[in-house]
Amino acid sequence: MTHISTAIVTYILVGVLGAVVGVGIFESVRHRMATARRVELEEQAKQIVQNAQREADSVLKEAKLEAKGLVFQAKAEWEKEQKAKLAELSDIERRVLQREEILDRKLAALEKRESELQKREQELEKREAGLVARESACAKAERDHREALERVAGMTAEEAKRQLIAEMEAQARLDAAGIAKRTIEEARENAEREAREIITNSIQRVVRDYVSESTISVVAIPNDAMKGRIIGREGRNIRAIEAATGIDLIIDETPEAVIISGFDPLRREIAKVSLERLMQDGRIHPTRIEEIVEKVKNDIDKLMYEEAEKIIFELGLSDVHPELIKVLGRLKYRTSYGQNNLYHAREAAYICGIMASELGLDVKLARRGALLHDIGKAVSHEEEGPHAMLGAELAKKYGESPKVVNAIAAHHEQVEPICPESVLVAAAEALSAARPGARREALESYVKRLEKLEALASGQKGVQKAYAIQAGREIRVIVRQEDLTDAESFQLSRDLAKKIEQELTYPGQIKVTVIRESRFVEYAR
Repeated sequence: MTHISTAIVTYILVGVLGAVVGVGIFESVRHRMATARRVELEEQAKQIVQNAQREADSVLKEAKLEAKGLVFQAKAEWEKEQKAKLAELSDIERRVLQREEILDRKLAALEKRESELQKREQELEKREAGLVARESACAKAERDHREALERVAGMTAEEAKRQLIAEMEAQARLDAAGIAKRTIEEARENAEREAREIITNSIQRVVRDYVSESTISVVAIPNDAMKGRIIGREGRNIRAIEAATGIDLIIDETPEAVIISGFDPLRREIAKVSLERLMQDGRIHPTRIEEIVEKVKNDIDKLMYEEAEKIIFELGLSDVHPELIKVLGRLKYRTSYGQNNLYHAREAAYICGIMASELGLDVKLARRGALLHDIGKAVSHEEEGPHAMLGAELAKKYGESPKVVNAIAAHHEQVEPICPESVLVAAAEALSAARPGARREALESYVKRLEKLEALASGQKGVQKAYAIQAGREIRVIVRQEDLTDAESFQLSRDLAKKIEQELTYPGQIKVTVIRESRFVEYAR
């Protein structure tokens, strides 16, 4: 038993000793391996450090090279900028020098002018002193002369004044006789003109035909030699006539005739009358031309005023402002599509007065509104805006009543009428313009324009029927209720108006009326 225990102890001691020896050997091997690993890592670290050092040197070299390149580029740009600035500075310096030279010259001129002005001032002072001395000498000489005359004539100054006044009275009587003679001659001329106008008006009352002016007028001349006198030396006479009247004279091979060309009938009339008076007078030169043209302008202004005043008197109207009469008279030389505006206004006034009388309305108010309804056309070429609104502003300015102003503004439905007479004015204006023969237009072109107007409206979506009425100044379109709504009908009127403006040529304006209505039909059996 003891031997067994000893053997076990021995075995255990041997095992423990072997374990200790194995642990030592393991630690020794591990220590060697760690040492080898550390050496290897140190070598690798050295290698990495060396590589990093080489890369850093390479990067540093590249950075230095790049920095040198940037420095060189910046230096080049700086030198370029400096050159540009130097060039600009030299240019500015050159301009400054030029301005200084100009200012020096101006300063020298001003100094010279100032010295001249001083000299002139001194001369004027000397002359003034001389004039004062002469004035005093003249006064003294006048006194001496008067005293000498009184001694010689044996009259005092009061007696001489009375004698002078008597002589002046005699001269004034002679002048008054001359003026009376000229007045009688002018009265005869006016009587002949009035007689011609009465005959013309009588003819017009029988034949209601209005003659429209074209863009040219023809003046008959006695012979072809007169053409040379009208042209003048180097064309100075014809240039003076054209400059004074604002029209063109056409002198061609037409025998014994001169053509006056211009769009304004008033200027053509002034030129025509002036040329006839110049040929009758015989003195044709620029100064005389200006005198005659100015006199003719005044005569025609008077003629227009008298014509308007006569029409106002014919219509039984009164209290029309003189300026309004003057503007109304201008319509004598304005036409609308061949119809004379002044006679159109007179005719519309008669028609409107007749309708007002039949309806028991204010006849004078109706005639007044109809007579003045187109007065804005006399100034429509000078101011912007529709002639109806311009005419209403003129009438309001010169004291016309609100109803007359409304009648003028509403005759093309640009404002709402406030009284029945305003409606009658619009109707009378349309009747006067639309009656056969009132406005000159070829029948074939007129019919074609109406047909095209109706075709243009009929081609729109939802249109059932289209009618051109009021001599083509209104298109009435009837649409199908099931195809278009009220909003679409409104849009149709605007679209159709734009299309008419783009595709048709027509005078004045065309009113587009779109009608959409509901109809319910039932039969009682």
